[in-house]
Amino acid sequence: MTDIKNIGRFCLTNDNGYIINDSNLEKVKPEFYKVIEEVVENYQKHLGSDLHSVYVRGSVPRGLGIYGVSDLDTIAITNREKNDIDLKWVDKAENDLNRKYDCIKGVEFSFYSIEDMIETINFSIIPFMIKTHSVCVYGEDIRGKLPNYKADKTLGNQHLVNLKNQIKQAKEDVAGNDDKEDILDCCAWIMKIIVRAGLALVIEKERKYTRDLYPAYEIFSKYYPEKESEMKQAVKYAINPTENGNAIIVFLDDMGTWMINEADKWLQVHNPQKVSNMEM
Repeated sequence: MTDIKNIGRFCLTNDNGYIINDSNLEKVKPEFYKVIEEVVENYQKHLGSDLHSVYVRGSVPRGLGIYGVSDLDTIAITNREKNDIDLKWVDKAENDLNRKYDCIKGVEFSFYSIEDMIETINFSIIPFMIKTHSVCVYGEDIRGKLPNYKADKTLGNQHLVNLKNQIKQAKEDVAGNDDKEDILDCCAWIMKIIVRAGLALVIEKERKYTRDLYPAYEIFSKYYPEKESEMKQAVKYAINPTENGNAIIVFLDDMGTWMINEADKWLQVHNPQKVSNMEM
C-alpha cells in the first residue's frame, strides 16, 4: 500500500486575507524546463495568431513538482472561442510528450478564451487558478486584470456544488470499463475531487485553502476524525490510483455517499449565491 508523505502547504494570504500566488518561474526545477518549452512550441505551432498566452499551473511552478509523479498542467488563453479553433492535434501532442519525457506523469493542454477570462463576473475556477496557482510562460500575463480571491464560502461552494454529479459520473465511467488507463485516470481525478471537497467542508472554520492533498486531508481529519482513514485512502488512491473498478465503486458508495450528504448540509447552511469573494 502506498504511503503518503507530508508534502504541500496552504496558500499564503495578505493582510486582507486574499490568496497570494507563490508560483514563480525561478521555482521551476530544471528537469521540467524542456517539456515546458515544447508545450509552448506546440501551442505556438498549432494556434498561431489565436494564441494569447500560456500558463503552467499546479505544483511545478510552485517548486513542489516531483520527478515522475507530478503532472504538467497547462492553460492556453486564446483570442478566439475554443469551439472556433481546430484542436484535433491535442491528443497526439499530449501522447508524444508523455512518451518522450519521464520527468512528468502526464501533460495536459487546455484552452480558454481571453474574453471568458477577463470578463468574468461570477466565480470561475480557471481565472482563480490563473490568479492564484499559475505562472505565465508565454505572452501577455493577464493575472493583474483578474480579481483577488479569499479562502471563504464562495471557494468552498465551487468544490461542493457539483460533487454529487462528479461522483455519479466517476461510478458510471468505471463500471464495466475494461480500459485500465481510463480507470486509473478516473480514479485519480475523482479522489482529488473528494480530498479537496473535504477541505471545502471546513473552509469557513479555517479560512485556509490548498490544492495540495496532504494538508487538505490533514485539516479535514481534524474536524472529522471518524473519517480520517477513509480520507487517507482517498489520498492514496489519488497518488497511486487503482485499476480495480469495483474497489473504486465500493469506496464511492461508502465515503462518496457520506461526502455528498455532508456537502448537501453545507450548501443548505451557506448561501454562496449572495456572497462574492472577489475584489477588483
